Amino acid sequence: MTVQRVDLAIVGAGFGGLCAAIRLRRLVASMLILERAGEVGGTWRDNVYPGCACDVPSHLYSFSFEPNTQWTRPYPQQQEIQDYIVRITDKYALRPLIRFHTEVQSLRWLSELSVWEITLQGAEPVLAQQVVLATGPLNKPSVPDFVGMQSFAGPVFHSSQWRHDVALQGKRVAVVGTGASAIQFVPEIAQVAAHVDVFQRTAAWVLPRWDQPYGALRRWLYRAVPGLQRLSRWRVYWFNEWIGTGFMGSRRMQDGLRKLAMHHLRQQVRAPALQRTLTPDFAPGCKRLLISNTWFPTLLRANVQLVTQGIRGVVPQGIVGRDSTVYPCDVVIWGTGFKATEFVSPMKIFGEPQPAAGEAGSSAVVAPELGALWRSSPAVTRLGITVAGFPNLFMLVGPNTGLGHNSIIFMIECQVHYIALALQALRGSGRETLRLRPEVQRDDYARVQQQMQGTVWTSGCKSWYQNAQGQIDTLWPGYTWEYWLKTRRFALTDYV
Repeated sequence: MTVQRVDLAIVGAGFGGLCAAIRLRRLVASMLILERAGEVGGTWRDNVYPGCACDVPSHLYSFSFEPNTQWTRPYPQQQEIQDYIVRITDKYALRPLIRFHTEVQSLRWLSELSVWEITLQGAEPVLAQQVVLATGPLNKPSVPDFVGMQSFAGPVFHSSQWRHDVALQGKRVAVVGTGASAIQFVPEIAQVAAHVDVFQRTAAWVLPRWDQPYGALRRWLYRAVPGLQRLSRWRVYWFNEWIGTGFMGSRRMQDGLRKLAMHHLRQQVRAPALQRTLTPDFAPGCKRLLISNTWFPTLLRANVQLVTQGIRGVVPQGIVGRDSTVYPCDVVIWGTGFKATEFVSPMKIFGEPQPAAGEAGSSAVVAPELGALWRSSPAVTRLGITVAGFPNLFMLVGPNTGLGHNSIIFMIECQVHYIALALQALRGSGRETLRLRPEVQRDDYARVQQQMQGTVWTSGCKSWYQNAQGQIDTLWPGYTWEYWLKTRRFALTDYV
């Protein structure tokens, strides 16, 4: 059996994996990108539901070192983003480094060789001295487990696994969820479906979407004058950081966001009763802010019904409400988001063997599994990038690095810069292995959680940002420029 061995393996070929490949390629002798699908793109390849678009402005949703001069509007649509990702892949000649249709099942640290053994589905394993996990947090659909789900007679699918073979024209459709995906695809399907029942668990704060397509002159200027687009990028970036003061606890900004959202609601919905139904009872930002000009008008359509009672179960002909009302439908679509707190599953990642808990003097050792470790205890890391007990393992968009107010592309670039510094320090020291000190990540996590207490996310609502224990291990509790500062330097003393 011939086992391929590389200096650096990257798992995932979305924004994170491609950024890592471009920036780290010159620092290693050999590199391999493992991608389970047949094309690059990650979440922007997979999410192809009608109306799919980004709620981060276009100029911030591209790499700083490779601005996209082909945006057609202030907020990018799915196909534009995917086209950009494909162009980047080809421009930097990354395809020869990618093994497509390659599913990573597990990673195991081999102490005697100081390498990671990467087990692949249906293929020989790969050995890598360093591994970058770039699988992203939005790739595991969250599907509710209602009683009788298997009995439904029609098609059922999640928004991220859209069934384009299922025609919705003239059908009765049930949509469960009113989050960021649902407010994009419901207005589209409502135009063709006979009837749409939208099941809302909690109302969301919805802001207007200023998204008029760029005219020909502006598009030409962005191509001809690169500095103009860069200026627009910085303007949008600092505006978003200013909005972020509301997420960090500013009551004045929260009041401003509340007034803007309420004005938007009252302009589009005149009925006071429906206004009350669509008004959240939590602070703006505690759950994800949504941006749409078509959501409220869609709920006013004659063929759309907003259902605010809970769901008891599913029967062959439709969905059953808490009061036993049956809402008949031909198709059920889950707009219920993702399992954002399951950072590494379904992969199994086995770290450095540790002495087993038990009697003193026992010689038994056990390799901790990262997913199980984080299910039973907080997701403790160093800047969401490295983990004690898991040498030479780096993460992108790991715990406590998600955002509620700015572009995750910015955070990815910060993390890749930190990894580059780590690889340079490792090479300069003559060592083979970086082992994060447990006390460093413990102190880092304590600071993050202390800072989290002053943010809007701990103001009382329940959201997908929280894990089963109510802790918020998904979000960065500060401004992105603060994270940038923390990732500008790499301290070798943080590592054994």
